[in-house]
Amino acid sequence: MSETAFAMTGGRVSFDGKPVLRGIDLTVRPGEVVALLGANGSGKSTLVRALLGLTPLTGGTTLMYGTPPAKFRDWWRIGYVPQRLQVGGGVPATVREVVASGRIARQRRLRRTSAADKEAVARALESVRLTDRAGDPVQSLSGGQQQRVLIARALAGEPDTYVMDEPTAGVDAETQQLLADTLAGLVRDGKTVVLVAHELGPLEPVITRGVVIRDGRVAHDGPPPRPEGDCARPGHEHQHPHAAEPAGGPLTGWQGEPR
Repeated sequence: MSETAFAMTGGRVSFDGKPVLRGIDLTVRPGEVVALLGANGSGKSTLVRALLGLTPLTGGTTLMYGTPPAKFRDWWRIGYVPQRLQVGGGVPATVREVVASGRIARQRRLRRTSAADKEAVARALESVRLTDRAGDPVQSLSGGQQQRVLIARALAGEPDTYVMDEPTAGVDAETQQLLADTLAGLVRDGKTVVLVAHELGPLEPVITRGVVIRDGRVAHDGPPPRPEGDCARPGHEHQHPHAAEPAGGPLTGWQGEPR
């Protein structure tokens, strides 16, 4: 099996006949921490969805560990952190239950939760400092705390590669720093990370490569570019609207406008 995490060649995506991605060539290798950067509407979140097979390509190819997304079965290797968790409707889930759902891809059908599962969930909760909230309904948490739950869910699965869609936008400074510390730990463990960001903020020290998307094309691929304009000002906080994660789960049911 190929050890390239993602490989897209000539990737194109159109919505209602309007081009969003216009021939993307992108390879992500093990151990890289790649930030996909760009303005709103540039196509960076669409690129992430296309890499994962959530948004179908209208041209080109994409592979996950050497396999087309439609044929990919080793989902335990991918930990996905969406922009927001949609809360509401149905039976209220606890923080622990949401985090434990990150273990599903590692479990055989009808198998009981193992000691390893419980230990992984406990470690993930501790890493995002939510152990004391494990039994609380996830609806009772703040936006920043809910983002920590999504990060913990990905951590609990112990994947090889983490894919994060704007994990720091619109959350408090403490959560941003916590994510930076978490990423630093993943880097030490040799994990691969692909994240979408408008600006890097506290994540900048752990990013090994910056890919700037502009009008659906790769405008830069190399060292992360330095902040410019308003984003370079001390104390700048940039918040953007977010799409909620559909109730169907982190890797199903994507719809919506390109970002």
